[in-house]
Amino acid sequence: MTDAIIVGAGLAGLAAARTLSRAGKSVMVLEASDGIGGRVRTDLVDGFRLDRGFQVLLTAYPELARQLDVEALDLQRFEPGALVWMGTRGHIVSDPFRRPGQAFSTAFAPIGSVFDKLRVAGLRHRVRRGKASRLLRGADLPTMTALVSMGFSTRMVERFFRPLVGGIQLDPSLQTSNRMFEIIFRSLSEGDSAVPALGMQAIPQQLAAALPDGAIHLDSPVQAVAPGSVTLVDGTVHRATAIIVAAEGPAASRLLSLPEVGSRSAGCVYFAAPVAPTDKRFIVLDGRNSGPALNVAVMSNVAPTYAPPGQHLIAAALPGVTDGDLESLVRAQLRGWWGEQVDAWRHLRTYRIAHGQPDQSPPFAPKQRVALGRGMFVCGDHRDTGSIQGALFSGRRCAEAVLDHLIDID
Repeated sequence: MTDAIIVGAGLAGLAAARTLSRAGKSVMVLEASDGIGGRVRTDLVDGFRLDRGFQVLLTAYPELARQLDVEALDLQRFEPGALVWMGTRGHIVSDPFRRPGQAFSTAFAPIGSVFDKLRVAGLRHRVRRGKASRLLRGADLPTMTALVSMGFSTRMVERFFRPLVGGIQLDPSLQTSNRMFEIIFRSLSEGDSAVPALGMQAIPQQLAAALPDGAIHLDSPVQAVAPGSVTLVDGTVHRATAIIVAAEGPAASRLLSLPEVGSRSAGCVYFAAPVAPTDKRFIVLDGRNSGPALNVAVMSNVAPTYAPPGQHLIAAALPGVTDGDLESLVRAQLRGWWGEQVDAWRHLRTYRIAHGQPDQSPPFAPKQRVALGRGMFVCGDHRDTGSIQGALFSGRRCAEAVLDHLIDID
């Protein structure tokens, strides 16, 4: 009999399968869709690489070095900081500790007062002290409440933190727990934001390459799970000593009758353009709250492999916005930024992602239990932190619990 069946071939499920396989255990991975990666997938459209939703990899995540061959991903890095778009002009807000040559432009960017920028430096210093895990034991407040209590002005919050943090956490209201905000801010200050040269799907592909041939079964939606068995929608029953549900939060809750996992949704619109509207490798922030896009990036500036020669790829991220004619709404917004050239851009694809991340509003308690008893286990970013780090860590943590279980029953 198989040692473990994993339901879901997203990052958590693949990380769990890889950990178990490397420990010499037999695994079967059942994936409902036609490909691996879960929410971390990349589509090829007319020679462009479109990640399903605007995604970046934060190189400071500790699980990357532990679980992946980072060099083989050929990471293409954004410039640290952001280009804050105000009306018809962008202002560079960089990390002066890493880019001292941009300290002047950052100091005079119209996003907040000098005191606001000194508070950013103080926040950076504080979150980098000690172990990252201590930040998850800090004040459990909404991010907006925490920023106000730190003394940041309304202008600084609206022009910088809301588009930056609201984009990363798919939460324009900034109600996500301050614990998660401080973890993200630490990661941003310690490393780079990057994408693999061949798209974000290179991450799950690398994890899957470590598994035995035939371990992953695509187009295998699961109807029910029980101790020792998994039943597919077509009635097929598979049996194993341990069952791991590694589906995204809402699906895991349904299969295991666990408390409901809330969702942060996101839209993403991709355009092709013959000329880039900016030559910068920054993420562009909507500093005027013109919406609906909070973050925009010329992906081909960062990763030329994302577009065919002579073409550029523009990604517009819309956290919390999935309804309506997103293409027209974004095009109208960006026309206000970059003028009539936007009318000539070719729409490539629009993504509407109902569950982009688990909701992590207070009370937020990461590192939730993964062992449910009777050989049943669960993993995913909804059990740790809503991030690639959280998914990879949860998968490994769950697999280690399964290994302990298999030893106990031998």
